[in-house]
Amino acid sequence: MAVRIGVLSCAHMHAHSYAACLQQLSGRAQLAGFYDDNAERGRSAAEKFGVPFFDSCNNLFNSVEGVMVCSENAKHEEHVLLAAQAGKPVLCEKPISTSIPSARMMMNACQSHGVQLMIAFPCRYNAPIVRMRQLIAGGVLGKILAMKGTNHGSMPGGWFVDRELAGGGAVMDHAVHVVDVWRWILGREAVSVYAEAGQLFYPDISIDDAGLLSLEFEGGVFATLDTSWSRPKASFPIWGDVTMEIVCEKGSITLDAFNQKIEVYNNDAVRARWDCWTDNIDLGLVNAFVKMIQENGNSPITGYDGLKAMEAALGAYRSIERGEPVALPLEA
Repeated sequence: MAVRIGVLSCAHMHAHSYAACLQQLSGRAQLAGFYDDNAERGRSAAEKFGVPFFDSCNNLFNSVEGVMVCSENAKHEEHVLLAAQAGKPVLCEKPISTSIPSARMMMNACQSHGVQLMIAFPCRYNAPIVRMRQLIAGGVLGKILAMKGTNHGSMPGGWFVDRELAGGGAVMDHAVHVVDVWRWILGREAVSVYAEAGQLFYPDISIDDAGLLSLEFEGGVFATLDTSWSRPKASFPIWGDVTMEIVCEKGSITLDAFNQKIEVYNNDAVRARWDCWTDNIDLGLVNAFVKMIQENGNSPITGYDGLKAMEAALGAYRSIERGEPVALPLEA
């Protein structure tokens, strides 16, 4: 029987992508409908996908076996707690929240109600990243010495540039993806972060649109991460890039996660488009969530994973304020 999944808020653009992925998993999963505290936004999504719009969270919960939380970052806590109380497994958009106490409250609520909490880090389902992790785990290159990475994209606008709702700008938006991949590959935690950030591309917004992080992981592994909203908002195709270079004892490995694509330039659309011929990482993420529910399994990307990735971003902001490196984990 198909698992019925509901989408709780369409504030994040990934809500539409995840909904489309559910419909691709026909027979295994079913998009049951949407709830959104912005009724106009929610009804529009429901109409687009041909499913019901629910006027309350409880009505949605009564019709599903799992929920995807795609609300503004600061509202993740509220929505995850409601889902936990209703006994519904949750796929929560990243970052897990905007503060450590909030993230811990979400994790504790899910644990106390026996609910699985999964965090949306789709890069774990990117074939080049998976292959890179396999090579490193196999010991072909020896011990990891240092890493560098980038995560660039377009400025999303809307609530993403509202510090109260987003919890931060480009650093919060983009650092968590790469930090999670590095933790996944290393099996180790970051122990310190130094960062600089600013407004280099959009002087009219009051939040960081670019940042540079230097991290140290357990065992002395050093890493640098360049994050930004530097890609043209009107004409750039999509996310931007996730690139990495990992230097090891016996060699190095270089990765461009989103380069399996054809670039299409369309004068009618007046923007570029990427036609990807590789794996759909959102589909991999959603499929894993559905499988978790079907098999009554454990979350493959836990609330703790979400907490540690967010903690690195929050540590970066604390470093920016102090002008010095900050030790991790953070006290609060």
